[in-house]
Amino acid sequence: MKAIIIGCGRVGAGLAQILGQAGHQLTVVDSDPAAFERLGATFTGDTIAGIGFDQEVLLRAGIARADALAAVTASDEANLITARLARQIFRVPRVAARVYEPRKAEIYQRLGIQTISPVAIGVRRLADLLSHAPLDSSASLGDGRIDLVDVEIPHLFAGRGVAELAVPGEFQVVAITRGGRTFLPLMGAIFQAGDTAHVAVRSASAEQLKAMLGW
Repeated sequence: MKAIIIGCGRVGAGLAQILGQAGHQLTVVDSDPAAFERLGATFTGDTIAGIGFDQEVLLRAGIARADALAAVTASDEANLITARLARQIFRVPRVAARVYEPRKAEIYQRLGIQTISPVAIGVRRLADLLSHAPLDSSASLGDGRIDLVDVEIPHLFAGRGVAELAVPGEFQVVAITRGGRTFLPLMGAIFQAGDTAHVAVRSASAEQLKAMLGW
């Protein structure tokens, strides 16, 4: 995959390191050449000093051949302008923008631009932690409204169908770990004692899940 990262702050540099380690072809753009020092000596991609929403800069970065672009500068406006250019002018298949203001994120999601709002995700997560006894969350998905939680199956569910631990639109089992092996359960699968269920659950439905588990 050829990816362009606009912004080489902590997020941009960290993203570049992860994607670089995975073997992807990267170009990182930042208006401050000194920012590229965050990439470290092992970074093997390209760097371009320039404004991320400058079309000439984007063309130099290879946007015409890019498979993905992430706009993660400190400016919401710059990120969203860059994301719109990438999506609507250059037709980059996968485009994402970091947006601090949640209301802006919602507007641009309606325009088809994937956005990540650290403020919105953090607020929802903190509210959940303060309002509910925590489940063992292994990941937050998308905009933070869905958590992936690991649940040790209680004895009362042993021998019962996996489909019984589900409420449509609220939570459902997506995988099971049994005896050190993780697998996707087939229709009609039965829980066994000692199973760990990996459940996708809406943050607002955590209490409902715990109630069903008898916690």
